[in-house]
Amino acid sequence: MKRYLLLLGICAAVTFSACRKTVQSPFDASQQAKYDDKAIQDYFLLNQITDVTKDPSGLYYHIDTPGTGAHPTSSSNVVVNYTGFLLDETPFDAQSSYYFQLANFDIEGWRIGLPLIGKGGTITLYIPSGLAFGEKGSSKVPGNTCLIYHITLQGFSD
Repeated sequence: MKRYLLLLGICAAVTFSACRKTVQSPFDASQQAKYDDKAIQDYFLLNQITDVTKDPSGLYYHIDTPGTGAHPTSSSNVVVNYTGFLLDETPFDAQSSYYFQLANFDIEGWRIGLPLIGKGGTITLYIPSGLAFGEKGSSKVPGNTCLIYHITLQGFSD
């Protein structure tokens, strides 16, 4: 009888542990990346944008002007002018002569895109949310929001 109760207890424990599920947010990271990619591609289609390159990270970009000379590295201090937009083209931020160290910048899409141009270069970045402010967003940007940045690299130093 003790064996039977022990076996019954083990079966019940296995059954209950197998049924327990981890609670997940509505989108996991790979689902969000797919959603973002579709949203960016829909933006391109709607605005008839065809001259873009997709980085393996998921970042899309267009080099408007390549600039001159060497390109910044992740350890560079850069100075840029930029304007940021949501995919509906609502501007949310703009700055002139904004100075920062690229390696410490919050937006990973910038860390990927800025080294693609030289001094005086301009680039348009189409950034999926995972390479921008992610699920948390920022004070000006809701979570899981794709962004567009028009950036001019004024200069940099290492």
